[in-house]
Amino acid sequence: MVTHHWRRAPPNGAVITAQHRDPDRADGLFWPLLDPSAKGPQPGAFDATICLAGVTPGPGADLSLNTGLAEAALTAAHRAGIGRVLVASSSAVYGAGDGTPFSETARTDPVNAYGAAKLDMERACAPWRDKGVEVCCLRIGNVAGADALLLNVARSAPDQPLVIDRFADGRGPVRSYIGARSMADVLLTLATTPRDLPEVLNVAAPGHVWMEDLARAAGHPFDFRDAPPTAYQSITLACARLAALHDFAPDAADPAALVTQWKETLPR
Repeated sequence: MVTHHWRRAPPNGAVITAQHRDPDRADGLFWPLLDPSAKGPQPGAFDATICLAGVTPGPGADLSLNTGLAEAALTAAHRAGIGRVLVASSSAVYGAGDGTPFSETARTDPVNAYGAAKLDMERACAPWRDKGVEVCCLRIGNVAGADALLLNVARSAPDQPLVIDRFADGRGPVRSYIGARSMADVLLTLATTPRDLPEVLNVAAPGHVWMEDLARAAGHPFDFRDAPPTAYQSITLACARLAALHDFAPDAADPAALVTQWKETLPR
């Protein structure tokens, strides 16, 4: 979704080289840049490496590979003399919390195996900083179109309602979101800024998104159900650090804008 936007509107002055998994390998975990026997890029050829590769929950998923993928990218970057590496982590490292937006200094307390695996990955990045690599772990919220709600919209018949939890105040869950185009812009900013990056950085658009508003913006029907006691209404990110580095469009967290950015990446 991100590279779609880079191809659609190439960033001014930036040259982006994308590496994707090899579809001919059963494990899918080979990139030419990461092959130790291959001739890598000349030192100084790139300003930054952006590692978005990761393993998400699913049947048979080996979540520990999140650490291996990050370390492979860090090894390749260090070998090529690339001084900055952005690594995709997740807001899942924080856990559920108490409804207060998580800042980067908040306690990490993942409630599932995915969050724990991403936190292990972050810890594995730390030694690379002693080798002179500027590693920034991106604690990403929901990316519209790669999130549960819009994925369910895409998979459902147009007249098949979604089911959204309703809490005591009559509203649904509220989460932090970013659109794919905004994400592409953020990554370019972080890759090229002359400013030093923090070790961890929350990534979401300013503001929060209610799930029922996102469903309405997508034009998809939904039904409310009473939220179970195990559900959490508010899991959001405080993104002041990111806002100090990147200028967002005023409507970056507007549900209609998020849906528009998602639809731009769909096959035509």
